[in-house]
Amino acid sequence: MDDPPRVLVAGEASGEVLRLDEPLSLWGGVDAATGVIIDRRHPQVGESISGRVLAMPHGRGSSSASSVLVETIRCGTNPVAIVMLEPDAILALGAMVADEVYGRSLPVVAVGERMFASLQTGDFVAVGPDGSVLQVDVGRDGPRTGGRRRGVET
Repeated sequence: MDDPPRVLVAGEASGEVLRLDEPLSLWGGVDAATGVIIDRRHPQVGESISGRVLAMPHGRGSSSASSVLVETIRCGTNPVAIVMLEPDAILALGAMVADEVYGRSLPVVAVGERMFASLQTGDFVAVGPDGSVLQVDVGRDGPRTGGRRRGVET
């Protein structure tokens, strides 16, 4: 059995997953104006976080990461949700500030190991207000919730 999700910042979102191979510091690691990963040492350099469900094991520090997250939200280049294996208070703070200042929510959740391991780049998922991460079918008619929880045996 996997650990239940832990909601750091409540909200609902859906989108394509970008699963990072390594943690990412948003400060110096992401261009807030474009949402593109610019850290030359990061395996996903050149990928965009914009409009995607960002899945990473945990943040990589810098207390300024929260302000960079707020700036991506202001610019409209933010991820639609952040799903992590370990909670990150700095990223959660950025999402809370953006909700307060701009009225734009960005869910931030920490999930169990099995759930996290099941998330792959290119998957389309929906993050629920309870922290659930559900696989979504993307067919001709657009996204449709699949009804089964990724990473959980049914």
